[in-house]
Amino acid sequence: MPSPRGEGTGIRKAAAIWQTVHSERWRLAADIAELRDEQWRVPSLCPGWDVHDVLAHLVDTARTGRLSFVRDLLTARMDFDRSNENGIAREKRQDPQDTIHALREAAGLTRTPPASLATRLVEAIVHGEDIRRPLGIAGSYPEPAVIQALNYQLRTRVSFGGGRERAAGLRLIDRKTGAARGHGDDVEAEPLDLLLAVSGRRVDPERLKGCGASRLAAAATSVTHQSRQR
Repeated sequence: MPSPRGEGTGIRKAAAIWQTVHSERWRLAADIAELRDEQWRVPSLCPGWDVHDVLAHLVDTARTGRLSFVRDLLTARMDFDRSNENGIAREKRQDPQDTIHALREAAGLTRTPPASLATRLVEAIVHGEDIRRPLGIAGSYPEPAVIQALNYQLRTRVSFGGGRERAAGLRLIDRKTGAARGHGDDVEAEPLDLLLAVSGRRVDPERLKGCGASRLAAAATSVTHQSRQR
């Protein structure tokens, strides 16, 4: 049985994650509030989705709890990608401003599928960059949240939305602190770029340094259907 102290620590950690997620939802809504019509059709970093698709996906995941996640997956015949596409169709408004409004309405929700809460950080940060980078919007995220999301992705299989296989045989080095994760050929980069690469996103080669950089860049784009966060 967990000790009261351990239970209290878990509650504080969960509260900190939700505080970050809620803040990032609001901040993203503000960043994209003034996009021009054509910008909504810009391809995102997430394969096959444009900027508006990713926004609709964020609305859908913000509103998805444990029971609705299972229901939607069963409706999609256990196909994660089909479930995601169904969610986009459900939440994507004709006017993108209405989709932004929907994100604002859902920003404070604390619903989650049956998975680690760290997946909510991965969703907020990775999908935030899926939208921001193609549009040339600079993203800035709390460093502890980026590190927590990166650590989660490194221990989670690609088939479950993680990136463990992409980092196999590589030693990922945090350019800011020098902290290293894994064993093998070195890849040095900012933590955010490492997170994006192991999450299956294309990262500018200039942002990745070291003898393993080309391997990570290739691995980041080799699996497309399972690179979208749940």
